[in-house]
Amino acid sequence: MGMESKFIWKNGELVEFEKATVHMLTAALHYGAAVFEGIRAYKTDKGPAVFRLREHSERLIKSAEIFGFRELPFTAEQISTGIKDTVRANGFDECYIRPLLYLTGGAWNLNIDAGKAEVMIAVWEWKNYLGEEALAKGIRANISSYTRHHPNVTMTKAKIAGNYVNSILAKTESERLGFQEAIMLDPQGYIAECTGENLFVVKNGRVITPSTAPVLEGITRDSIATIAKDLGYTVLEAPVSRDQLYNADEVFVCGTAAEVIGLSEIDFRKIGDGKSGKITREIQTVYHDAIRGKNKKYEAWCDHVA
Repeated sequence: MGMESKFIWKNGELVEFEKATVHMLTAALHYGAAVFEGIRAYKTDKGPAVFRLREHSERLIKSAEIFGFRELPFTAEQISTGIKDTVRANGFDECYIRPLLYLTGGAWNLNIDAGKAEVMIAVWEWKNYLGEEALAKGIRANISSYTRHHPNVTMTKAKIAGNYVNSILAKTESERLGFQEAIMLDPQGYIAECTGENLFVVKNGRVITPSTAPVLEGITRDSIATIAKDLGYTVLEAPVSRDQLYNADEVFVCGTAAEVIGLSEIDFRKIGDGKSGKITREIQTVYHDAIRGKNKKYEAWCDHVA
């Protein structure tokens, strides 16, 4: 996956890709003291549009505040403008967008107040996180041996860079075992989420997703819940046990990178008929139309760059 581009937005200015660097002694590099967002821009009839830009920019700022930053150099609105400027400057029709707000300066005493925040925004062309075949056939997953963070160990509602060591451990283990994704349990033993996606279960026509307490409240998760309700399905937030996954009619995951992907198999157990189910595909189709501005009901979710 090539991540190169012409320009990166650094503290309010577009700089050449090669010049967007940080020093080795930047505190965030040593302690994972940063927050980030994953955002996508898609090609539409009106040019590239960023999907749910305002919500992502606001969550970046909220993540920084949850983490403990007291003074921030930019507002959510300024971040949104910077994102559109960066997409426009690089001339991409479709791209992945990564804003990063990170701790620099001092902070070697492990006190966030001793450093300061800086921001960079990168964009790069990226088609499909899990591959085109996964859209139709689904992917194989397993229950990870690694537990998702306890809410009082770290802040689960913030996209803190250091939190994702947990995901790296789980994802690497699963891929080494021959699976494509890991499902992580919460500290009580219920289903939490995957390494970078939220999870939904379909049973008897109802769409169920784990409660928000132990998981990141994904923006794509919210989009999918809205779409499912608009399609007439009952959507519930409730605890989900491991065996409820095995017994589900369908299971699918969603996230900015993954979009909407069915799970064909979990722990060597076939889910439903072993491929993306009917309701999964229905939601997937509406979502794909929404992100490309083809569904008027959701056109407010698309923030056009031009």
